[in-house]
Amino acid sequence: MESASSRPLYVGLAGLGTVGSGLVRLLREDRELIEKRVGRDIVLRKVLVRTATRERQAMLPEGCELTTDMTSLTDDPQIDVVVELMGGTGAAHKLISRALAHGKHIVTANKALLAEDSEDLFRLARENNCLLRYEGSVAGCIPIVGTLTDPLAGNHIDSIMGILNGTSNYILSEMTSNGMDFDAALTQAQELGYAEADPTLDVDGFDAAHKLTLLIRLAFGLDYPFASMPVQGIRNMDKRDIAFAREFGYRVKLIAEARLHKDEASGKTRLEAGVFPALVHHSFLLARVGGVYNAVRIESQVSGPIFLHGRGAGALPTASVVLSDLLAVARMDRPNNTGFVTEIEKASIVPPEHWRSRYYVRVMVSDESGVLRDVAGCMADEDISMAQVIQKENEDNVVPLVYMTHETTAQAMSRAMQKVRETGILRADPVFYRIL
Repeated sequence: MESASSRPLYVGLAGLGTVGSGLVRLLREDRELIEKRVGRDIVLRKVLVRTATRERQAMLPEGCELTTDMTSLTDDPQIDVVVELMGGTGAAHKLISRALAHGKHIVTANKALLAEDSEDLFRLARENNCLLRYEGSVAGCIPIVGTLTDPLAGNHIDSIMGILNGTSNYILSEMTSNGMDFDAALTQAQELGYAEADPTLDVDGFDAAHKLTLLIRLAFGLDYPFASMPVQGIRNMDKRDIAFAREFGYRVKLIAEARLHKDEASGKTRLEAGVFPALVHHSFLLARVGGVYNAVRIESQVSGPIFLHGRGAGALPTASVVLSDLLAVARMDRPNNTGFVTEIEKASIVPPEHWRSRYYVRVMVSDESGVLRDVAGCMADEDISMAQVIQKENEDNVVPLVYMTHETTAQAMSRAMQKVRETGILRADPVFYRIL
């Protein structure tokens, strides 16, 4: 690829929402710094919006055109790079595909599109020798994409785990620190602008799963289909379980994790990945990540553990990493879009039911003799042993029994809980979460 020239880099921006507006602001306020960094100006030429208004036009630099026609970005021969910040999958996919076909570089923060429907986009980028950069799609301002593709490119990554959704982390932090129940914490997050009116993607774990899908490609060079990923969110989180976890010295966090497992019999390496609430010991750095912050922990054979922490969302934090991708394009870096120059392989997946972990378990039972024995018997039938057991005070003739188990499989836990249900002693559905 040719070296960076002194002529301006001309940009077409799709989307003028929270992050798009933040990017426009940074391009204006940091113009002098940008020229010092890359030796050329970055000029916003056109902005694609759904509805063009005078107010939006006033936000833009002089000479920048507001348009509602997608092709005016993708087909403009003067535009060098298209920045896609409009979100969604259908229209965004069409925009990026057409722009790549016209030889334009892409910068995007669209995690859902990249996780669910991007195989052909990476192929188009490779065929047209185009950059497709997406640092803003994972973990806000944390530079995790660049860390995995550059400083850690020579490392064999063993595992990657983190807190990848600021909304869920804020809710859990409020439930932990202030004793709020889930609904109250969610309402507060919405009032503060941390949660959408429809919080499904965040609280049900899908946003974190989108991001984990991208991190798996970057860390391991493997394709784990998003549709196959096991995902459990925090919508049904009970503040009692958060309080009980604290008694044991743990904090409850929504964890996204992927790790490699080597099958001793076959010698083959398989991948275990998913999103789930988990108990994290208070001494771990992940347990101390509060509010809307995100964090990622990388374990590699050479570097050991590496921990990255920062804001997970917001106009300027996300816009700042989108701008960093633009600076990379301005320098004309060699395309390295997935972290690997060859096509990535499909992952050999560890079935979720075979995952091994310790577990936190809470069952609500009648205050009668023999119930502790019955629950313990169901666990013993599946070779699950107890590490700790506490019985809380009677609540209207209902007793919470809380267990911490030794390591077992997810399948054994599910079977044991089904057996407990079948005894008829439960007064509510059992709750069980992994322990990291």
